[in-house]
Amino acid sequence: MIDIILKVLSAGFYALIDYLGAHVLTCLIPAFFIAGAMSALLPKEKITKYLGRNVPKYKAYPLSVVAGLLLAVCSCTILPLFAGIKKKGAGIGPAIAFLYTAPATNILAIVLTGSVLGWEFAVSRIILSVTFAILIGIIISRMFKDEDTEDKKLVSSLVREEERKLDGIGKPFNRKIIDGFIHYHLFIFFATLLAILIIGASKIGTEIKTMTLVSLILLLLVQLKISFKKDEIKSWLKETWMFFKTIFPLLLVGIFVAGVLTSLIPEKFLANYVGSNTVFANLAAVLFGVFMYFPTLVEVPMAKMFLGLGMAKGPLLAYLLADPVISLPSILVVRKIMGTKRTLVYALLITIFCTLSGLIYGFFVG
Repeated sequence: MIDIILKVLSAGFYALIDYLGAHVLTCLIPAFFIAGAMSALLPKEKITKYLGRNVPKYKAYPLSVVAGLLLAVCSCTILPLFAGIKKKGAGIGPAIAFLYTAPATNILAIVLTGSVLGWEFAVSRIILSVTFAILIGIIISRMFKDEDTEDKKLVSSLVREEERKLDGIGKPFNRKIIDGFIHYHLFIFFATLLAILIIGASKIGTEIKTMTLVSLILLLLVQLKISFKKDEIKSWLKETWMFFKTIFPLLLVGIFVAGVLTSLIPEKFLANYVGSNTVFANLAAVLFGVFMYFPTLVEVPMAKMFLGLGMAKGPLLAYLLADPVISLPSILVVRKIMGTKRTLVYALLITIFCTLSGLIYGFFVG
């Protein structure tokens, strides 16, 4: 009995060591800073104001997807935002696209998926999630057009950003460059964070990587000094820490549990049921994701465990697409916001699309 316990615990600790020793950690830390910056610095009202009923579909749907990608990282965060933009007059279609995108496709989920399962899975997850978000939004808005006739005004006029003045810069030929830098400060700031993430995750030589990262971090510090107020920096660091302390411990627990389950589940158990690319296997993977919902990002180490135990790649992708988006707790909340009929259709469409995507993906990758 003691030998079995030791074996199980050692499997969990081994999984943790393997995770911490890989480049996943170097990927996730910059990703946490990017998520924190998105939450603290991006003006939510400016993004969500274009999701109203009177906005053309070719604008509303892409913007709703972008808003979902930028404004949240998990279903628990997206639900109140979904309720908020719905009350502010967002059309049901763009609102649903917004609701779907954030948990399924955000910077942390994609980085972790690519690092743990490979970038083929990550890219497929992005493309399919965005496609599903738009299709489901369009289908529901068409099916329930008569029920979505309330006229609500879009977000009222927005307060313009105050111009930040720079002291101590007297040379006219520098002024134009500095003004341009400030005008695009958020774009440059996020581009720098993204560059740090990409370089940190790359496999280039250690010396070149170190020099490049040091240069990018120095550039980031200069941007913070010139273009951001102390309150903004504090808010960014606070949001980053919030994401880290909320998500990272859950990730560690999830990885440990995945390691333990790997040693307990019979080797051919998953291979027998979801080891082939069939309708049953893909549907079973989707329903497992719905009923056995894991905290944000924990679905990725669980997916790695499933893959190691024999789950086919099609059902694995189907599970990854379903688990973060739809669960029993989220269904109950969404039902209060958009009613029973639309919620049932929403859940059914997700189940169908995720099952089909697994079948199609499994057909091509084998």
